[in-house]
Amino acid sequence: MNHFLFLYNNFILLLLWRFIFRTNLMQLRSDYKDAFLEKHGLKLGFMSGFVKAVVSGLQHQPIINAVINGEDIIYRDDVDISIAVGTPKGLVVPVIRKADRMNFAEIEKEISSLAKKANDGLISIDEMAGGTFTISNGGVYGSLLSTPIINPPQSAILGMHSIVNRPMVVAGNIVSRPMMYIALTYDHRLIDGREAVYFLRRIKDVVEDPRRLLLDL
Repeated sequence: MNHFLFLYNNFILLLLWRFIFRTNLMQLRSDYKDAFLEKHGLKLGFMSGFVKAVVSGLQHQPIINAVINGEDIIYRDDVDISIAVGTPKGLVVPVIRKADRMNFAEIEKEISSLAKKANDGLISIDEMAGGTFTISNGGVYGSLLSTPIINPPQSAILGMHSIVNRPMVVAGNIVSRPMMYIALTYDHRLIDGREAVYFLRRIKDVVEDPRRLLLDL
C-alpha cells in the first residue's frame, strides 16, 4: 500500500502499449537452440532477446534509464535490468547488473542463476537492489494486457504479455503471425511521450529483426 501511495503522490504515470510480431525471434531460437545448448550448456530462451532489445532501447533513449533525485536528473552509466520473478512466496525482482555489457549467453546464465536462487529462497537483498529499469513478464501467466507498476526510484517499467496467433495483412495477404503486446509505464515528470514512443519502437524493431543488433542499426 505504501508503494502505491508513494507512486500516486510523487509520480505522474502514463501508459503506452504497442504490439510486436515474434516470428523472427522465434525463428532465431528455433534455428540456433541446439548449437547454443551445445556451446554454452544452457537453453536459449526468449528473455535474453528482450533484455538485449531493452538495452538497445535504453541506449537510444537514455532518459528512460535516468532517475529524478530531488531537483536533479541523474543519468546512469550502466544498464542494470530488474527481472520480475514469480516464486512460491511471491514476486521478487533480482537485478542483471551491467546488462549492456553482456551477450545472449551471459544474460541467459544470469537469469537462470537468479531465478533458481529466488525459487530456492536464497536471493539476497543486495541482489534485488539498484536496478535502473524493470521487465515484468505477465505473459507466462496468460496475461494479454496489463498495467505494470513502476518500481521506485526507477522511472519506467516494461510489461510483456502472452503470445497469440492473430490474422495480419502482410504484402496484401491475410496470414497468421505470433503477436504480443508490450506495455510501458513511465514517469511523465521525466519522460516525454516522444521518448516513450521511440523506446517502444526500438524494442519492436529489434525483436522483429534481431539482425539489427549485429549491424548496430
